Amino acid sequence: MLNPKTLQFLTKLKKNNSREWFNLHRADYEAAKENFIELVNQILANTSQFDQELSLLTYKDCIFRINRDVRFSKNKDPYKNNMAAYFVKGGKKSWLAGYYFHCEPGGKSFIGGGLYGGEPDQIKKVRQEIDYNWEEFKGILENKTFKKIFEDLSREEGMSLIREPKGYEKDNPAIDYIKLKNFIVSVPVSDEELTDKKLIKKIITCFATMQPLLQFLNRAIED
Repeated sequence: MLNPKTLQFLTKLKKNNSREWFNLHRADYEAAKENFIELVNQILANTSQFDQELSLLTYKDCIFRINRDVRFSKNKDPYKNNMAAYFVKGGKKSWLAGYYFHCEPGGKSFIGGGLYGGEPDQIKKVRQEIDYNWEEFKGILENKTFKKIFEDLSREEGMSLIREPKGYEKDNPAIDYIKLKNFIVSVPVSDEELTDKKLIKKIITCFATMQPLLQFLNRAIED
């Protein structure tokens, strides 16, 4: 669970996103950061029990900096309004599919995972893997626990091509997934859940449930 003060800091930061304010409240940030590190360490300890590829990671390999890169952005706010971590072999800069936790007060927190923003060659490999092993992939998505938690891969606006990619026919049984540009799942986390003792259990359950999907995606990418 997270300390309510961590959420309070992020909420105040959103309203006062400046270096001057941040420096005046640096002690609050450090406390929030330590609280988030504690949660990430718990996630690592639990997740590495069923995914050995994470056993060598430390929190530094997973947590994203709170500073924003504003060089190419119209939004010049110097800080993010969230704390987030990516759990994947090789660390957060890895190009592999992994597990993700996003903490952002105001109902914007979520548990997610998969392959997002992949390179064209990676997407091509995943599409081919789905096409060649459709029954296996369908079995992952139709798993009872998977469907209960995630329902399906994300189909938000912009996640899918309008037309089928070159080399695939409209009547391909897997075409709805082959057309995807990102292969991710997510489940929302309320502000109340963030400070509940059951938070870690929810995260680990979601991560364990999505693991077969990540293994499928990474097998395609690494081959």
